[in-house]
Amino acid sequence: MLVHVLLYEAGTESEGIHSLELKGTTVILMFADKDDAERYCGLLEAQDFPTPSVEALSRLDIENFCVEAGYEARYVEKGFIPSTDEERLMISPPLSNLEVGNWHNQDSIKDKISSNDQLEDIKKRLENLL
Repeated sequence: MLVHVLLYEAGTESEGIHSLELKGTTVILMFADKDDAERYCGLLEAQDFPTPSVEALSRLDIENFCVEAGYEARYVEKGFIPSTDEERLMISPPLSNLEVGNWHNQDSIKDKISSNDQLEDIKKRLENLL
């Protein structure tokens, strides 16, 4: 069975997979529906995250990768409706990105910002929508 995952720099030596940090666990999302995965990419881009590409890979391969790496694989069904705050992250990315070190060799990786700065940023974005 194929699933859709989000990869950065797919097919290159510095390829990386999009992950979330939930309660100290690294989670890899596996989307059943390509449109859902592409929508998630659009949300990432809108929040100034690096934009990944959507790649179809074997679910078994991703699950094996996660086991070897100590990650958790989570399957996102088509039409998934979250029932908890944690599950909402499976259809909408968090507001900030974690430091990824030298993975992307960019000087533009965002520093962690305080929650007040995050609130100010959200407020400005909402005001710009009006």
